[in-house]
Amino acid sequence: MRDVCVIGLGLLGGSLLRAAAATDRTVWGAVPGEEAAAARAAGFDATTDTARALRRAAERDALVVVAVPLPALDDVLTLVARHAPECLLTDVTSVKEPVLASVRELAGRARYTGGHPMAGTTDSGWAAGDSALFDGATWALCVEDDTDLTAWREAAVLALDIGARVCPLPAAEHDDTVARISHLPHLFAEVLASVAAQNGPLSASLAAGSFRDGTRVAATRPELVRAMTEGNRAALLPVLDEALGALGAARGSLASTGGLAATINAGHAGVTSLRQHTALDHTALHIDLDATDARTALAALGNQGGRVTAVEDTTATAEVPRDHSERC
Repeated sequence: MRDVCVIGLGLLGGSLLRAAAATDRTVWGAVPGEEAAAARAAGFDATTDTARALRRAAERDALVVVAVPLPALDDVLTLVARHAPECLLTDVTSVKEPVLASVRELAGRARYTGGHPMAGTTDSGWAAGDSALFDGATWALCVEDDTDLTAWREAAVLALDIGARVCPLPAAEHDDTVARISHLPHLFAEVLASVAAQNGPLSASLAAGSFRDGTRVAATRPELVRAMTEGNRAALLPVLDEALGALGAARGSLASTGGLAATINAGHAGVTSLRQHTALDHTALHIDLDATDARTALAALGNQGGRVTAVEDTTATAEVPRDHSERC
């Protein structure tokens, strides 16, 4: 198993360090400040010296995982280019096109594949980490026309070993999708919480399950929400326009006819469709990572809701919902 170096030991990085260590890999991490001391106190190999950690990664040909917030990314990539320029590199950042652009500009010799585990909590920092955080989670792992498949394979094996399911897809499709299923919900949660708070203690007294479900992520640190939503501005803006259009239509209907059937029925149909998709039987298939069309096959798999379940040597074992198996 390949060694792993994690740069950034907050919720995701700290959870990854713990989970990777549990697979008997040699792992180490770097983070500035007191988080490194906390990680060492818990028995992990951690330092405040990112350059030193990266030099060790270069010497051992380790997989480097960047787990810092988007605003801190460029500084880390500058260090990667200086101390581990040809390393196997991935990340866990919640947007992918801006990261891909930064890697190409600042660390272009690195063998990179973008990653994003769809897992988390509203807590942050080393203390919030959990080795079981990724159990059953989907791990988006980007594949472009020029993706180094050795890097993709190593990142996929790590994600699978710590309990995740791997969804291969291009960075642009990732960002468009998370704008809908993550970033827009974060914005709605902020608005819902703000509107409710205007009513003071009575709102607090009456709020129940629907309010908690709709506003849970509003408890996330504001700077982290800003980093993901503002970082995905290009994809989020048209999705936000779409949502505002739907709200405007609901408002117009309520004002003119007193009815909300169209909005409510569309929402019910939408969630029913998504649930039916997750309940579909799956068909197994295999992708040869040495094949000339491997990147295209991986992207097609992810686009149809498929996932990689195992990687052995140069073969990725996957499964795709049966309704879409003929398209992969």
